[in-house]
Amino acid sequence: MTMPHTILLVDDEPSNLRLLKMLLNSDGYATICAERGGEALLLAAKLRPDLILLDIMMPEMDGFEVVRQLKGNQQIRNIPVIMVTAMDDRASRLKSLELGAREFLSKPVDRAELSIRVKNLLQLKEYGDFLAEYNQRLKQQVHARTAQLFESYHETIFIMTSAAEHKDEDTGTHITRISYYCRTLAEHLGMDEAFTDCIFYASPMHDIGKIGIPDHILLKPGIHDAAEWEIMKTHAALGAEILARGNSPYLRMGAEIALNHHERWDGSGYPGGKQQQQIPISARLMNIADQYDALRSKRPYKAALSHQKTMQILTLGDERTSVCHFDPEVLAAFKDCAQSFSNIYAERTGD
Repeated sequence: MTMPHTILLVDDEPSNLRLLKMLLNSDGYATICAERGGEALLLAAKLRPDLILLDIMMPEMDGFEVVRQLKGNQQIRNIPVIMVTAMDDRASRLKSLELGAREFLSKPVDRAELSIRVKNLLQLKEYGDFLAEYNQRLKQQVHARTAQLFESYHETIFIMTSAAEHKDEDTGTHITRISYYCRTLAEHLGMDEAFTDCIFYASPMHDIGKIGIPDHILLKPGIHDAAEWEIMKTHAALGAEILARGNSPYLRMGAEIALNHHERWDGSGYPGGKQQQQIPISARLMNIADQYDALRSKRPYKAALSHQKTMQILTLGDERTSVCHFDPEVLAAFKDCAQSFSNIYAERTGD
């Protein structure tokens, strides 16, 4: 059984309230009565009526002030208001409309007019409530589908990086640490939440192109000769080509990082010889994070270095590394985050 609509009647004259109550009850509506504006606001907030019939001329708080406070309350501002008044001047009507009233009824109230105006406003409110509920459900569905979409993105990344890990046992722990290094740098540099989230998931895909490098070159225990090194370098463009086929923000940034993370600030990197601002900021962060972890980690052709030795190489340079390779701002952030990098490496390796 459908519950009747509830209408709040507000008038300081009991006889007016009795008349409105009788007319509306006979039309099948439930009614609540208030003789003061403050009482009306309390009842509206507590009982949430479907419609309010409000007298303008009342002591203590007139109808204008009641409407103003009603429309200022986010919880009850959508309740439609009909002003019931003996005032018939244009200024009063305009003021009521400006404050948020929807309709007017002149005293003495005409029964047919009352019935039509109440019915029309209640139908409009029902439609408005339906739209609000529909929009809320739509938002919830969009939120759920967005969460599901991002979960599928993360799953795709996990599968792809697992494929790279399968070829190289050292890759698994390396890509996990890389995520945390890059996010730490991004947060320190004041990047927004969307960027820091994206680089956390995109950075592990930086070497995905190594899937296409022959094992005898990828896993060679010694130094690569010139021909082998040229093949190794193709992993950057190959990774970008693989990832560029996707449309998610993670895959787009992943492609950007894969292609550019071996570029250097001074233009001496590969594959494009890009320099300074030509290199995307995501790849500039990745470059120093990747080198830090590579120096700290054991490889078939080298022993692992300590945190202190690694910091010395990256911040002062050696025969292979120059501070000119890094974005100065990123290098400064790296120095500030040195202890965080050391902690990440220790926590993710057990060292």
